[in-house]
Amino acid sequence: MIKNDSSFIGSAIKDIVIVGGGTAGWMAAAAFSRFLDNGNRNITLVESEEIGTVGVGEATIPAIINFNKMLEISENDFLRATQGTFKLGIEFVNWGQVGDSYFHPFGNYGQDLHGINFHQLYLREHALGDKRSISQYCMSAMAAQNGRFGRASANARSPVSEIFYAYHFDASLYAKMLREYAENNKVNRQEGRVVDVVRHAENGFVESVILDDGRKISGDLFIDCSGFRALLIGDALGEEYEDWSKWLPVDRAFAVPTTNIMSPVPFTRSTAHEAGWQWRIPLQHRTGNGHVYSSKFIPDDVAQQILMSNLEGEPLAAPKQLRFTTGRRKNSWSHNVVALGLSGGFLEPLESTSIHLIQNGIARLFALFPDKGFNPIEREEYNKGMSELYEDIRDFIILHYHATQREDSEFWRYVKNMSIPTSLERKMDLFKSRGRVFRENAELFGLPSWVAVMLGQNIWPYGWDTLADALDEGRVRDAMRQMRDVYAATAQALPTHEEFIKMSGAWAADDERMLK
Repeated sequence: MIKNDSSFIGSAIKDIVIVGGGTAGWMAAAAFSRFLDNGNRNITLVESEEIGTVGVGEATIPAIINFNKMLEISENDFLRATQGTFKLGIEFVNWGQVGDSYFHPFGNYGQDLHGINFHQLYLREHALGDKRSISQYCMSAMAAQNGRFGRASANARSPVSEIFYAYHFDASLYAKMLREYAENNKVNRQEGRVVDVVRHAENGFVESVILDDGRKISGDLFIDCSGFRALLIGDALGEEYEDWSKWLPVDRAFAVPTTNIMSPVPFTRSTAHEAGWQWRIPLQHRTGNGHVYSSKFIPDDVAQQILMSNLEGEPLAAPKQLRFTTGRRKNSWSHNVVALGLSGGFLEPLESTSIHLIQNGIARLFALFPDKGFNPIEREEYNKGMSELYEDIRDFIILHYHATQREDSEFWRYVKNMSIPTSLERKMDLFKSRGRVFRENAELFGLPSWVAVMLGQNIWPYGWDTLADALDEGRVRDAMRQMRDVYAATAQALPTHEEFIKMSGAWAADDERMLK
């Protein structure tokens, strides 16, 4: 047991050093400059223009809205600066079986009745013969299906207020915007490549980093945003990496941008292929595409050919290959180093959680911000919370692979029959019984998300919550019909996705788009 006493109390952190730029580094720098600058604290970010960034962070989940609000960044200004679009959820194609398609929306399904979860009523109606998709009872899903979007005004009671959304955006442009924000708030950027790390001889804490030109950057607290290289948390401190590839065997990706062939739709598409899946992320000025795959089950050249033969627009660049191992550091905070982004772990981009893990890591650090005493109880609490978050997301992503009926390739036979974490096995068994879902540890993905993927990939419970049988079938059926009609009519009345962005002033000017 860690002793929490006054012996760990030290003076205030004065010098914070962020190693690495990109999305993680500049998110940290912007947030730190907004909330940690007490007039006596110095924030330095070290990055090298020679080192490229990994461009997979172009889709997000709704929590990103709170991050931008925290920085007081206007949503319209953000979308215009990043060539962004709105995201209402993800369309999954070929995941349960080849030819299947379902939608995982942001937001809730229908309205609970007398304390009974809506999806339990849906399950009963489905068993009685009503085979309509559950998407017809979700405002976000119906808007996405119709290519439309809307934001409800404050305190509005319209069904539009049930629309939950996130964004698609150009990650490099987002980092550029946050860099400008941070530098305006006196963050000191140092150009250079880290070639050595100096540690304290007794306690092992990082004292400074040495750049390729010999400069020494000293600090009290270091933030490792060096990507897969993990220069501090991995190379210097040797923090163990927990490999999850036995459950998430994809380990490579090809990414390529293409021209837009149509107005951008307000959702991401994920299409399963022979040994992985392909993403399509529509932005204002281009479409992001990529093929995530397992090199154990398909050669690189075949994976690249699958991507290039399934593009909808003309390629704007040569395909870029990324290599990774799914998993995480057992400890995201070691000594006086906190890892954010890819240096702390990578769970692949299937549910667009990479940027959220950065955001959550920043918020958690704020809640447990140390002084120079670096009380171990704070590190332990931070690592416990990050571990739980990574594991929750891990289980949800594994569900997509394991809940398949596909047996048309070695890859799909493997993920269908593989052993899974007991935490996920318990959730699946509970759902198969009567469609019940219970959240633990403030999980990121709530009940509607689990319902969307379970039903979307053909896991239908043997029954439903028996409490639902206490409600009159006719009244429930009328209520559900009214919900469907209202959601459908409301969706049809909304402006198209592109129209809404332009009306909001968030659409980048044509001359600006040509320069990007």
